[in-house]
Amino acid sequence: MEQEPMQQCASCAHAESDHAHDMCISIVPIFNHLDEAELREIVRTVVPRQVKRGETIYSAGDTSDRLYIVHKGRVKIYRLSDNGKEQLVRILGPGDFTGELAVFNETVHDAYAEALEKTELCTLGRKDLQSFLLKYPTISLRIMDEFARRLGHSEKQAASFATEPADTRIAMYLAELSDRLNSPTIRLPMTRKDLASHLGTTPETISRKFAEFEDAGWIRQNGQKEIEILDLDALLLA
Repeated sequence: MEQEPMQQCASCAHAESDHAHDMCISIVPIFNHLDEAELREIVRTVVPRQVKRGETIYSAGDTSDRLYIVHKGRVKIYRLSDNGKEQLVRILGPGDFTGELAVFNETVHDAYAEALEKTELCTLGRKDLQSFLLKYPTISLRIMDEFARRLGHSEKQAASFATEPADTRIAMYLAELSDRLNSPTIRLPMTRKDLASHLGTTPETISRKFAEFEDAGWIRQNGQKEIEILDLDALLLA
């Protein structure tokens, strides 16, 4: 009789774990078009992983054999130049994924993935993922859509780095983030060091330009990360 509550508790914990995996898979754009039974089939192959802030998820040169889906937390994807300088590629949040090249062939990672905070991941092995692609071809189309989106962003960023001064790149980033969040008040998803790496400049330049934008009355800084855009039109003319 005394063991019954413990057994019930264990059952609840198992159910909660399954529910967490279900939620993790259902928020990913490459899977969220599937019906409940199909999602449950994928959930059964998920391997969870928890990482601490600052922990490396994978490194350049590691075998790429899993898809990593962010359930909770944030992950930084970056590369290191020959001189050891870090170049930010992107920041992943809940519903985002990395390691997708493992879908197509056995390869190695060309970048690093690091948790920016305590993060929960759902991972799928290469063989399981490939079997789902064969069974549900629409997943492949969703992955290709994501490839196209990332390629478009990379090309746009490369063109910006080649033709636009730092203040314009910074202003455009703030405007795009505001548009994405549909709010004039934004919270930077990364440190100023990472933002500088992402925009091809220095943390000192980021801080100086923010101060200049604030002095001009275009933005208001609320601490290190929160920024309120006061005059979007003027900011875009920076």
